Amino acid sequence: MAPPSSETRTRALVFANGDLNAGSAVQTALSHAPDAIIIAADGGARLALACDLVPDVVVGDMDSLAPDEQADLVARGAVLEKHPAAKDENDLELALLAAVAHGAVWIRVIGALGDRLDQVLANITLLALGDLAGRDVRLVAGEQTIWLVGPGEHDLHGAPGDTISLIPLAGDASGVRTDELKYPLRGETLAFGPARGVSNVMRAESARVTLAAGSLVVVHTPGRA
Repeated sequence: MAPPSSETRTRALVFANGDLNAGSAVQTALSHAPDAIIIAADGGARLALACDLVPDVVVGDMDSLAPDEQADLVARGAVLEKHPAAKDENDLELALLAAVAHGAVWIRVIGALGDRLDQVLANITLLALGDLAGRDVRLVAGEQTIWLVGPGEHDLHGAPGDTISLIPLAGDASGVRTDELKYPLRGETLAFGPARGVSNVMRAESARVTLAAGSLVVVHTPGRA
């Protein structure tokens, strides 16, 4: 599979080396595969192949891929970007940076969650990477979508009854206002630590969250979580 042309490389599907967690959010992301560059973080290449996608690029130290798997990927047309095992970034971070380098402004990450809590936490905080600023980057797992919002107004789309959690990242989020959520916030502070913003509920197909300062991890779960 050849990499998409420069005209269609504004989208990227990034496969991490976690669990596939198949579901509606993942399927929606995969529907964009025909016009997206496919990037795998090391062993995430197996998840891409499980979804019948051959990665255009595989990034990492390749400690999760056996030599024969690497050779097979190259034979299928993948480009392997090997990095030293002793590095400051994890493989998903390198894959996200590769997506940015290829010009992607819409990025969906599949397989970012798994049974290693340290990796899960690190993968979520990667949403705050400076190189991702101004890009639409979301983690998808099963039915859930996870993304990061900063100061300004942000529209939320779903259905009445969907669950929305707003979780401060890297400190307090202040001036938080919500519209069309069951438990409203009216210019308040969501402090880093307490779980006050968890499990709110959409009252309409569209809702909105506005904040003056800080950042919020948004988790959208269809229906009542």
